[in-house]
Order: sequence, then structure tokens, then C-alpha cells
Amino acid sequence: MITMEDIIRDGHPTLRKVAEEVVQPASEEDKKILSSLLEYVKASQDPVTAKEKGLRPGVGLAAPQINISKRMIAVHVTDEKDQLHSYALFNPKIISHSVEKAYLSTGEGCLSVDESIPGYVPRYARVTVKATTLNGEEVKLRLKGLTAIVIQHEIDHLNGIMFYDHINKEDPFKPVDNAIAIDR
Repeated sequence: MITMEDIIRDGHPTLRKVAEEVVQPASEEDKKILSSLLEYVKASQDPVTAKEKGLRPGVGLAAPQINISKRMIAVHVTDEKDQLHSYALFNPKIISHSVEKAYLSTGEGCLSVDESIPGYVPRYARVTVKATTLNGEEVKLRLKGLTAIVIQHEIDHLNGIMFYDHINKEDPFKPVDNAIAIDR
């Protein structure tokens, strides 16, 4: 199982690389890696397991964060309507998005960033993502609100982008135009 020791930290060169596409159908090794990403986020949200294994809680994890520069992400998050969204995806790609923006009112965090970096991170309020699941099924996901924010954060990791790259450097809490604030 992935632990905090496996997660590389801010400043590591892999976090700034554009990750490679995963050849489909995925190899058994790639499926194992993707499964382990999802296993981590699920386990990190269980207080007993997290404490036992020293896991920082997270709602998403991308392969580059464990020093594997391949386009794989896992997301396990409960949205504002108490709906669970659990995805393990190969080659996720945003194929359309809203004009309207959204951001977390408390800012974003990242398992690869140990310190808190305050500020609003503008994202699209709604996205449509195309990807391949663990079973090799092509999916098109229409996501909004918190789930859309989480998936954009993880896809950014595949493109060498960190969440704080989106924060306004001069005024981190400057209101975001045409945006909805999401409380988390």
C-alpha cells in the first residue's frame, strides 16, 4: 500500500513534468498502480487506518505524486449533496468546461505540499472529462462543484501544474470574477 513515504514533495522534478499517456489496454502493472492510488485515498479517509499507517487524508492522488510520470488519477470525494464520487482513471482529459468558475472558500491543499498555501484557486465550475477506467471502459463524466475542482487539481498534476500556480500572487484572496465559492 502507498504511504506518505511514497508521495514525493513539492520541488521534486517529476511534479513539474507533463506525464505520458498510458497505452491502452493498460498493462497489469499500470492497473496495479492505478488501484493503489485509489486505495490510498480511500484508506486516508478512514480515521483508524489513517492513524495506524500515518496517512494524511486526501480526496485525490495522481501517479506523478508517487514519482510515476504517467497519466493516472484517483478521486474519492463526497460532494456537496453527500454523493460519493469514486474514480480510478487512465488518461483523463477535460473535453469541455463552463465559463463560470468555482473555488474552495478555504483554499486547496495537496499531499505533495507540506505547508499551507493560502489563497483562492480559480477552477471551472463544471467540466466534462473523458477517460478510461480500470476495466478498460471509455467514460465521459460530467462533474460540477467540489468534484469538478478535485478532478481539475489531479489533472493539473498530469500537466506539471501545482494548485498554487493558479493563486493570484499579488492578492491571494481577491474575489474571483464570475465564480461560485464552495465551502468544504
